[in-house]
Amino acid sequence: MLYLPMINMSEFKVDLTNCDREPIHIPGQVQSHGFIVVLDYKNIITYHSSNIEKFITGIEKHLLEKPLLYLESFFDEPYKVDHISELILSNKDNKTFARINPISIKISGANYNLIISTSANNYLLEFEDASATIQPHIQNSIGHSIAEMLSQKDKQELLFKTAFEVKNIIQYDRVMIYRFADDGHGEVVAEWKNEDLTSWLGLHYPASDIPKQARELYKLNLTRIIADVGSISSPIITTAGNNEPLDLTNAQLRAVSPIHIQYLKNMKVASSFSISIIVNNLLWGLIACHNYSPRFIDYRSREYAKLIGQILSSALEFKEEENSQAVQDNFKDNLDKLQRALQENNTVHDALLNQPEYILNTVHATGAIFIYNKNRTLIGIVPEDKNLDGLITWIKENVHTSVYHTASLSSLLPEASKYKDVASGMMVCVLSKENQEFIVWFKREQIQNVKWAGNPDKPADQQTIGLLQISPRNSFEVWSQTVSGRSEEWSNAEINSVIRFKEDITYAFNMKAGALKKLNERLQQAYEELETFSYTISHDLKNPIASIKSFAQLLMRDQSLEMKGHKMLLGIAERANQMNLMINAVLDYSRLGKSDIHYVEVDTSAMIDDIINELKSVYNYLNLNIVVGDTPKLSGDPVMIRQVFSNILSNAVKYAQRSDPAEVFINGTEDETEVFYSIQDNGLGIAAKNHHKIFELFNRMDNVKDIEGSGIGLAIVKRIMQKHKGRIWLESELDNGSTFYIAFRKLSCHNTYQSKDQNI
Repeated sequence: MLYLPMINMSEFKVDLTNCDREPIHIPGQVQSHGFIVVLDYKNIITYHSSNIEKFITGIEKHLLEKPLLYLESFFDEPYKVDHISELILSNKDNKTFARINPISIKISGANYNLIISTSANNYLLEFEDASATIQPHIQNSIGHSIAEMLSQKDKQELLFKTAFEVKNIIQYDRVMIYRFADDGHGEVVAEWKNEDLTSWLGLHYPASDIPKQARELYKLNLTRIIADVGSISSPIITTAGNNEPLDLTNAQLRAVSPIHIQYLKNMKVASSFSISIIVNNLLWGLIACHNYSPRFIDYRSREYAKLIGQILSSALEFKEEENSQAVQDNFKDNLDKLQRALQENNTVHDALLNQPEYILNTVHATGAIFIYNKNRTLIGIVPEDKNLDGLITWIKENVHTSVYHTASLSSLLPEASKYKDVASGMMVCVLSKENQEFIVWFKREQIQNVKWAGNPDKPADQQTIGLLQISPRNSFEVWSQTVSGRSEEWSNAEINSVIRFKEDITYAFNMKAGALKKLNERLQQAYEELETFSYTISHDLKNPIASIKSFAQLLMRDQSLEMKGHKMLLGIAERANQMNLMINAVLDYSRLGKSDIHYVEVDTSAMIDDIINELKSVYNYLNLNIVVGDTPKLSGDPVMIRQVFSNILSNAVKYAQRSDPAEVFINGTEDETEVFYSIQDNGLGIAAKNHHKIFELFNRMDNVKDIEGSGIGLAIVKRIMQKHKGRIWLESELDNGSTFYIAFRKLSCHNTYQSKDQNI
């Protein structure tokens, strides 16, 4: 024979975290108001409580390894053991035995309730007194009680009505509805009590009062009775060779943790009874019942009370789903509007910023930040700009999931305490981790004054006689605490709304990207067709224009023509020359699209000198001053690079010819990756409003209409720079000259070059 080990209090340090480590499912003993017999699958007794002889007169003290049949002589007719064996056999697949519990048994004239359950490969047979049943009129009032509960439309009234009905059934001194928070601590949200008792309504209790493993057991056993706090539990015995502790998770008689017994004694409670409230498969709370004298209620009475708890669970689940559905419908309506906006706008950015309320209304937030394409858009009430850099850096370093939320930002980021009034709660939706694009929502701080039943932070006390006193539950005097730096919790509906928000944005991104890809393909095809067309047309036009020019020159030799006719023919020839010039330019532009670049080192100094000599011969009538500074070498196609410098320099001289002197300055510089050239003139200049037009085909400014040109030169320059993956930009004011800047990559940087933030 072996007594199962009981919980050794010396193994526990004296603090409130003890409860989380206590093996409450294997206490090795049962409460004294009943006894237990444990059978294996062969109906052989493998365990039993040591108090069995107090209930069955004349039975042997030790029943281990005896068959269940041994008990037959102690049961009054017609309650035979073979009947119990048949019940076990016929219900073994239904391991809860809920359909047949309790079984009425009479032993030596006394009535018992037999409750059968399972533990691993064993069957638990628990025998409880069946004499303390509820009154018949209470049984008849159960239906009325349920009807009264369900008639309550207000959630709070439902909770109070439930507390009243349970108290009416079990007649305990105090009945409370105790709700668990997300962190495990609890609050009394409804109460019905004797008039002489102090109300505990609204009091909070730390999570250590009902630790995690106890909460898990409440999900499995929906009722739990402690009949007499002052009684002595009975040990469970087994055979000497059996070292397997008996799991009493499903047992009604499971003994109580010594820590919890002391807890109840500190509260002056002599008996307690609890009913679990399960909402959406989670432990929502308890119907906690206290009596200040020992009180046992039988199994059937507890089942009636459990029914009340189940009705409450269903009613709460319905009300929460109803409220949640209303919230979800609002979010869905907002997201539907957002989806339409995403479809109607050209870009996701426009869709979100044209209707910023869609972002804010995705959740119940007071402010939001949209971080996209390295820009920030602030919506509603958000932290000041000076605080945003640190917050965004923290998000980039610490948010590793697509959706992240906290109701206490300052506890994670201490510097956030500076703006906790506007951003104690934060929700982050990561649009692109790679591009560091986010949407961040904020909730304001909600300062709470929480009333605790004693100081929850006070350590436990060890009495001089070694008895554990669990503080702060020693006096349970109200202790108020102001909680700051927290917002309202983010609800599941809000989290789901953000998840769908991200899905909609991602879908829109993909759709836009797909449409853009198709558009690019069509543009590329159109571009190639246009390029071929322009080349063909330009080439084919050269012959008729040459013919027009030839006919004009032949007619001009006719001496019989008057002077007026000669002038008209001269105009035709000049216009033919101009058209030929434009066609050649178009041909050059078209050829660029078909040309491949063969990179070589270009002697820029010699090339610039050659271009300057040509310009001076053409504009020999000008007072022209061209100054050349440094001329670092370039890498690229020599012919194309010559076109670039020739076009820009000829423009500089051409548009500076009205200045006296006409001045042009050329200078080159370089860094690790690029070679830069600037070409500055003191010519006519370009109005700022026209800067974006000058690189377009056939675009000439109003102030140069009387100066010869095709309007194609700078378009060719831009295209050459693009093919070289270089850059071109300008600075210019009307009547104050222009400076053109060009930047070529160095040959060693072709494969690693990153485009800088300049206009190409």
